[in-house]
Amino acid sequence: MIEANSISCDDGNSRCAWCGTNAELTAYHDLEWGFPVADDRLLFEKLCLEGFQSGLSWLTILRKRDAFRRSFAGFDFVKVARCGSRHIERMLADAAIVRHRGKIESAIGNASRALSLVDEFGSIAAYVWRYEPDPPGPPGMTASSPESLALSKDLKKRGWTFVGPTTVYAFMQAMGLVNEHASGCVVRARAENARRVFRRP
Repeated sequence: MIEANSISCDDGNSRCAWCGTNAELTAYHDLEWGFPVADDRLLFEKLCLEGFQSGLSWLTILRKRDAFRRSFAGFDFVKVARCGSRHIERMLADAAIVRHRGKIESAIGNASRALSLVDEFGSIAAYVWRYEPDPPGPPGMTASSPESLALSKDLKKRGWTFVGPTTVYAFMQAMGLVNEHASGCVVRARAENARRVFRRP
């Protein structure tokens, strides 16, 4: 869970405390985290990476993100769903990613479930954005929400794995379904404006 409190940074601005003084986390925070996303590939990627993060830090995953993209065909879930045992063994030998058989097999299995979502709802985006809180709550320090609990439960019912409510809430925070930037964070207003003009699928 990413905390919503803020810290003062060297540039004179306040930011969410979780990015600290790390340049990679700050860039991710300023340019990606909390901004609304409707691209199915990016949504699938983030669900997978949140699963891989389980037990690890987000910085570890962020530093391996390009390698994950190479291994998982840019997170094109049509291609990932076709991965077989040879692909899995090749990934397990790739030190540039997290070599966890269960998580790798989960991502491949979830790709097939993603195809089913597209068949049913037209897109992953159309499915996940149904769980946007209405009205949105203030930024908090919770690890989950009623919406993330509901989304997690439904994904599990559909056969998805590594999608617990905390993982799903982190996904919702990152993909802009909620604006969890701290009240004093320099990025909060920009993220909120992006959410305001965003066309929901």
